Amino acid sequence: MNKNPTLVILVMLTFFAISFLTNIIGPIMPAANESFHMSLWLAGFLPFAFFIAYGVGSLPTGYFTDIYGTKSIILLGMFFAIVACFIFTFFHTLPIYLISLFFMGLGMALLQVVINPLLRTAGGEENYSFFSVMAQMIFACGSFGSPYVYSYLVTNLPHTESSGSIIAVLANIAPTSMPWVAFYLVSGIMFAILFIVILLKKFPKVELNEDERVEGLAIIFELIKNKVVWIYFIGIFAYVGTEQGVVVWISKFLETYYQANPDIAGAHVSASFWAGQALGCLVGMLLIKLMDQRLLLAIFIILGMIMLSLALFGDYQMALFAFPAFGFCTSVMYPGVFSLGLNSLTKHHGTFAGILCTGIIGGAIIPFSEGIIGDMIGLKFGMCLVYLTLAYMLGIAIYAKPLIKNKTIFSAPEA
Repeated sequence: MNKNPTLVILVMLTFFAISFLTNIIGPIMPAANESFHMSLWLAGFLPFAFFIAYGVGSLPTGYFTDIYGTKSIILLGMFFAIVACFIFTFFHTLPIYLISLFFMGLGMALLQVVINPLLRTAGGEENYSFFSVMAQMIFACGSFGSPYVYSYLVTNLPHTESSGSIIAVLANIAPTSMPWVAFYLVSGIMFAILFIVILLKKFPKVELNEDERVEGLAIIFELIKNKVVWIYFIGIFAYVGTEQGVVVWISKFLETYYQANPDIAGAHVSASFWAGQALGCLVGMLLIKLMDQRLLLAIFIILGMIMLSLALFGDYQMALFAFPAFGFCTSVMYPGVFSLGLNSLTKHHGTFAGILCTGIIGGAIIPFSEGIIGDMIGLKFGMCLVYLTLAYMLGIAIYAKPLIKNKTIFSAPEA
């Protein structure tokens, strides 16, 4: 298979763009809350509108990819993101924002489904593990960088006086009372540039492996009758709900309980959450060679419960440390639950993976539920809902029965 370094770079940039747009909702939420005078439950509808699109888009994308090809699906996903970002930039009302978030999420769902097989094809089968890790790091860089871009825009746009500069152009487009809208203009431009480059780039034919292929409706119905499928679907639902149920509310939490500036302190802590998660991925890659995956998952979940408690019920300085530390603890949860799930069935892995990916709607349901609880008894107690999702994943770590255990340096050599 001929390697395609240029296409690998484009895939990495796509990973960056996906995370750049996906994980900005939390830092933006306090500003959006102020602009639209939202209650907590309505603010929780922002991530709901975005992540519910994953439930709509993940499985069908597999079918459409076989019909229309990888390049067409990537361009469609980016088109959704571009149009949604630009429409909200110029028509900044709450209904338009919610609709735009849905189509942004739908675009990201399409991209997430197709770029991993494309990365394997472009980089070569033998290099896929290396490039997958690199993609995770690039994804983390996007999540880490977007809160700082947002913070720079909202702190500088209102005070821009010079003309002719890029920041001045953004200041002229974004409404004076809503400088945060400029972030979506920047995101739209970024995706538009990628769209043009990918449109002009020749793509190889992507042949899906068995574990990447979504089979017919008969297989889907067969799988959803299997309780193991439901156990791990809820596990992915619980993980994404855990991650988003914390990071989405960090800025609002710090503003509510410590009067911290959400555009500075909130953005910084949100970025540090993703930095912690990236560091945890590196540590997890080492530890998985030393211990059983289930034990590693259980340890990180228990540490996560401790860090969450410190963040919610400690003082301000403790929260500044504990939220990023919680991000560190989340690092092994998604790959741990996902791989244990796939390793619990002997066949139909591609379809099973597609079903698991729809569990990303946990990022819609949990933050929304926290907002409802927060309006009734306080955001701090609404965020305690995450203890339930953590407990569920801990149950998976304790009771999982994978068909094959992960190989460690202590494993007996194969005969």
